[in-house]
Amino acid sequence: MSKFWKSVRGWLPGLVISLVALALIPIVLKVDLKGLVQAIRAANYWILLIALATSWTWLAVRGLVWRTLLRKKATYKQVFFTLCEGYLLNNFLPLRLGELGRAYLLGRKAGLPFMEVLSSIVIERVMDVAFTVTVLLIAVPFIVGSSAAFKVALVVGALVIVGVVVLVLLAHNGEWALGLFDRLTARWPALQVQGGRFLAPLFSGLAVLTDGWLFLRAFLWMTLNWIFAVAQFYLMVLAFLPHATLAWAMFGLGAAAFAGAVPSLPGGIGTYDATLAGALTLVSHVAGASLAVALVAHLLNYVLTGLFGAYALSTEGETLMGVYRQLRRRQAEPENGTDA
Repeated sequence: MSKFWKSVRGWLPGLVISLVALALIPIVLKVDLKGLVQAIRAANYWILLIALATSWTWLAVRGLVWRTLLRKKATYKQVFFTLCEGYLLNNFLPLRLGELGRAYLLGRKAGLPFMEVLSSIVIERVMDVAFTVTVLLIAVPFIVGSSAAFKVALVVGALVIVGVVVLVLLAHNGEWALGLFDRLTARWPALQVQGGRFLAPLFSGLAVLTDGWLFLRAFLWMTLNWIFAVAQFYLMVLAFLPHATLAWAMFGLGAAAFAGAVPSLPGGIGTYDATLAGALTLVSHVAGASLAVALVAHLLNYVLTGLFGAYALSTEGETLMGVYRQLRRRQAEPENGTDA
């Protein structure tokens, strides 16, 4: 029973927040099913097809970003399909287990330590937040009445800078940090051993931050990745809101990205849709079309990553629940080097 309630405490807040967000959409946006259906029927499906093609390009470039952060210790095929598997896991499993899942799966395929792979994902996510803040800061001056969002973006931007500085310091002083940990845990040998197994590969993965040229390549790939993301989302918005500006798309994309930090059901159900629809309604004053953008964008994300992710899992003889059980078992086991 204790395990059950512990599990409930993990997913219940996300369930409640998602349900509240879904319930508030028709109330706050004042849009009904009829208006939503009309907006979907009126969409430009040729533009949607182009947006879908751009999404594939975005996904391919994201694979290059991750492989660069991994210092090419895995093949592109391994990285790309594991990336899709991770997105698929995030869409259906709670607590964003997709990030742990792709670290686990790629570590096993490429024979890399779990924590080394996970550290590359941490760096990737920090870079994502930095680009999200940048996109939002660029868009906000063009959005009337969004001074609050500008202040939030500044605060998050400052936190990102602090996070990057901490990661760089750890990358350059890994041996010192390990030594400090050993001294602090000298009285607890078991903790010292397990912590060392955890931290050593983590610092190894952070070593990409000590190689300026390597990190620059990752940064350039990430820049290209976000250019495709903005272009793809702008096309998505144009399909429903023909008079939309690029600033609208950037504002919506930035807001939706921040929604990912809010506890929710897997895949950001409710929180993603409410945040994106609300942001676009704020700038367009067209609730039906804005909600249609959010729902269709969410659906296409499920379809795109789901197809590649499901294919990869099936060819490897894996299932969603199988990976979930392996991750739960792994959480109870010590880090063992190359086993992921």
